[in-house]
Amino acid sequence: MIEKNEKKTIKELTKVFKALSNENRLQLFLEILKNENLSINKPECMISEIAGCLKIGAPTISHHVKELENAELIVIEKVGKMISAKINPAMLQIVISVFQKEITFEDKKLS
Repeated sequence: MIEKNEKKTIKELTKVFKALSNENRLQLFLEILKNENLSINKPECMISEIAGCLKIGAPTISHHVKELENAELIVIEKVGKMISAKINPAMLQIVISVFQKEITFEDKKLS
């Protein structure tokens, strides 16, 4: 029987994987992650800075940003007319921990 916490985690993961199943959203998410890793002094990135490299229109970028935010993968903040985004470390940790648990479980089953 699945516990309440596991149900919540499954729902969260479903939203995450649904959001990342779109090629443009995945690319956007990875660009935000890459930008954060490269910018030590500035942990967030301006969406307009990475929109150009994706070669998709502003309304589409806005839609993808909203989907990533709804899945709690990113946190956005409006700075004037600009939007800054950063990775939500809490959700990233949930995804990583689930896979670590599953890998550990599989390793024990194989032993």
